[in-house]
Amino acid sequence: MTASLRPVRGEPLDVLALLRDWVEGDGSPLVMRTSGSTGEPKDVVLSREAMVASATASLRRLGGPGGWLLPLPVTGVGGLQVLLRSILAGTTPTVDSRLDAGLVEAERRYVSIVPTQLHRLEQAGRLGDLAGFDAVLVGGAATDPQLLRRATEAGVTIVRTYGMTETCGGCVYDGVPLDDVRMRIADDGQVELAGPVLFDGYSDPVATAAVLRDGWFRTGDLGEIANGVLSVTGRVDDVVQSGGVKVPLPAVTAALKQLPGVHDAVALGRPDPEWGTQVVAFVVAERDLSHVRDELEAAGLDRRWAPREVVTLGRLPLLANGKVDRRHLLDRLS
Repeated sequence: MTASLRPVRGEPLDVLALLRDWVEGDGSPLVMRTSGSTGEPKDVVLSREAMVASATASLRRLGGPGGWLLPLPVTGVGGLQVLLRSILAGTTPTVDSRLDAGLVEAERRYVSIVPTQLHRLEQAGRLGDLAGFDAVLVGGAATDPQLLRRATEAGVTIVRTYGMTETCGGCVYDGVPLDDVRMRIADDGQVELAGPVLFDGYSDPVATAAVLRDGWFRTGDLGEIANGVLSVTGRVDDVVQSGGVKVPLPAVTAALKQLPGVHDAVALGRPDPEWGTQVVAFVVAERDLSHVRDELEAAGLDRRWAPREVVTLGRLPLLANGKVDRRHLLDRLS
């Protein structure tokens, strides 16, 4: 029998009580739904032992228990883990969207955010507000390295986290796995993870068999490990074939973001009868982008990778976890 925690949005302290009862209960697993940012959402079965192992290892890596600020929705594993870490620490998190360390009354103060929140804080000229935290966990999506550098220069103690719902949240901090978590790169370049934080499987056995093999979880991410430190380079489905050419979409996205006057961007692939896959750019900018292919080529991007269509938006649509809602963007084109 499974117990599904699907909390009412905006009532995290009520969920805190439910989670405390679950931790002290009969050990039934909980079921959480993935964001569906790169495909159909899946129901993920998480054991109490895996969730507690994740929270315990996180606190150990951070230097011990502390008080948490909670600006994330608890409908996702990132927010739920803040609640669980608080339970293990014997504290109550401060629920507030303002990223201000002064809101937390504790000797050690922590906060977990997504890259979008960090980006918007920089735009408001308030990166320094995070300097009062002993650790600022940033995860849930790729983060611009230059933004991380500027945050560090502002005195912010950034901890880059890597993980997903299937690993009970972040299980690799700053490229180094938490205690008892193992990682490796498969022959196809895919990141694989193992250890006590892994999920039991999906509610769909077929989907489970596709990614969980001999105790190793195939993440769908591409990466490299050098001197024990993991670098995630993209997703398996982030490389598309367009006109017989392999196009790494993250490289196109990064090049778009470097163009003058571009505030945000993402490159995606959509099926096309002529090209196989056509690269489409969704860009937040207040400028003419009719010559974007020429601009990207002048900036050093292979012209064969450049988007053949550009859609200008006021803001990229985001999921609750801060990831770009790719499906929504592609649905706009249909």
